[in-house]
Order: sequence, then C-alpha cells, then structure tokens
Amino acid sequence: MKKHNFYAGPSILSEYTIKNTAAAVANFAGTGLSLMEVSHRGKEFVAVMDEARALVKELLDVPASHEVIFLGGGASLQFCMAPYNLLNKKAAYLDTGTWASKAIKEAKLFGEVEVVASSKDRNYAYIPKNYTVPPDAEYLHITTNNTIFGTELHRIPDVPVPLVSDMSSDIFARPVDVSKFDVIYAGAQKNLAPAGVALVLVRRDALGRVERPIPSMLNYRTHIDSGSMYNTPPVVPVYAALQTLKWYKEQGGIAVIQRKNVEKAARLYDEIDRNRLFTGTAAVEDRSLMNVCFVMNEAYGSLENTFSEYAAARGIVGIKGHRSVGGFRASIYNAMPLDSVEALVEVMQSFEQTV
Repeated sequence: MKKHNFYAGPSILSEYTIKNTAAAVANFAGTGLSLMEVSHRGKEFVAVMDEARALVKELLDVPASHEVIFLGGGASLQFCMAPYNLLNKKAAYLDTGTWASKAIKEAKLFGEVEVVASSKDRNYAYIPKNYTVPPDAEYLHITTNNTIFGTELHRIPDVPVPLVSDMSSDIFARPVDVSKFDVIYAGAQKNLAPAGVALVLVRRDALGRVERPIPSMLNYRTHIDSGSMYNTPPVVPVYAALQTLKWYKEQGGIAVIQRKNVEKAARLYDEIDRNRLFTGTAAVEDRSLMNVCFVMNEAYGSLENTFSEYAAARGIVGIKGHRSVGGFRASIYNAMPLDSVEALVEVMQSFEQTV
C-alpha cells in the first residue's frame, strides 16, 4: 500500500532528493566514500556548498546586497541569533503562533521588544491586521506560516522598517521580495532537507550595528566570511538541500511551485468546506497553503478517532492535529504530489458515506 505522508516536519521530501541523497550516502561523487565520512574541506563537498548557495540565490532572485549561509541549530537558534546580530535597542514582533512567541521570548534578552499585534485571543486562528509598527524599531519580525495553527501571511506587510522573518514552513513555496528583509531564516525540515541545517539570507549592511560583542559562532559575519564552513557543516542535510533545489529548478522554479501549491490547497479546503463531517479551524482569508488544519464538526466529534483509524488503514499518515488545535492537520509542502491530496479527499468522502 502506498503511504501518503502528511507529517508536519520532518516531512515529505521529493523522490528526487531521497534517491540522489541515498546514492551519495553509499558513494559520494565517485569518491568510493560515503557522503557521511568525507571531509567537508574536500573539493567535492565544497562544490556542493557553493552550488547550493548559488541555487538559493537563483531560485529566490536574491539581490547582491544579501548573503546566503547554511547553519546548524535549526530555526530555533535563529530566534536568538537574529536579535543578537540586529537588535540594538528596540524591535517589533508580530505574534501569530507558538514559534513567533518563542522568538519574542528570546529577543527580549537583547533589547526592548514591542509586540505590535497578537492573535492569541482566538488561539492563533487568524493573522492580525491593521497594526502599527513603531518607526524607531530596528526591524519587524514575522513568521510567514504558522505550522501548528494553519495560518499564513499571504501578503508581506509594507512597513517603515526592515523585516526579519521565520520562513521555515513556506520557504520556496512562493516568490518573495528578498530586498525587503534584513534576515530570512528557515529550518530545513519542511521544504528543503532533513532536519539538521537552517538556511539564512542576510543583508550585509544590516550587520555591525549592535554595540554588544557577539560570540564567533553566533555572528552572521563569521559564517558569511567562511562560506558556511567556519565549523563542520551538517553535510548530509546540505547535500539533500542541494538536491531539493535542483528539483525545484527542474520543476520550472518557484512560481510554478506556487501554482501547484495553490491547486493542492484549494482541492483540500474545498472538500473540508463541502463535507458535513469536517470544518476548518483557521480564518478563511488566512488559511495556510502548507498546513491545512481541520476538526470534526461538533455533531460528529465522537468520530475523530474512528476517522483517524479509517484514514491510516488507507495509507494516510501524519494527519493528527497538534495538541494546541486538536483534530487533524494535513501538511502539503512543496514535495507533496497532488495525487496524495486527492487520496486524502477520497478518504474523507468515502468516510462520509459510512456515517
């Protein structure tokens, strides 16, 4: 039976990425050695890192003002690393979920943090709008997609200060104007590679403005100057990231990926709205294209476990909702094929017929 992987992260990867990475684990670049045991200073892996960084720049149309680096520690390390490098006195943060809240907590260690708006009052089921960003803030931090709650910023806010963004779960899902951001960071385990590396885009002239000393490992300049090779990088995730980037290019680029994502999400949301058993949890205008959250309608709440078992028996895995929301969450990242979404829709429809 084919398995349809809807896990929120670590999550589905393209067959292209899995196949090529597995081959390199056995024999990397014709060296007769495993990718897991070669020197990161060897010419073969240096070429991997250089190509991965170049492809990020190409796919996201990264301007010359910005650098691309791969770092360990995942996106969670960036919760402190971004303010460590950028926050001198005051920053603004938009609170749209669990990860935004964690970023706010870390930033408060480095300066004044003004939370300009929050959707916590409705369990983060919507994206706040019509907020004011203080002009003296050094940046506004946003989380573009909220994995747990299934909401997404479909428009990047137009504000009078630079932006810093956690794009962990929607990086490469749509074109983005990188020039608006001082920093974009993303954990790899949604749309790029296995867990273990983070992608960071940094505007060079945003650095060097804070008054505090920054430890070498937490200083963006360190990693820019060393080409992401200051310390031993996570070679397997970086290699897998390169394969995913190649696959994106083969698909036709990020605009093509975006059109596919819109189609997949529309198909699933249409079924949620049609099916008498289910209801979506996020505000319709803020529904995520990556993480589709839904619950049983109140009259059918007792069937939640029954549906979970029914779906699992038909190859649908990873749809259990986060405990903060409950119900179900179908994560349909870039690598998710339309036929898997169709499989879930068919299971929802067939289960409806049993009730």
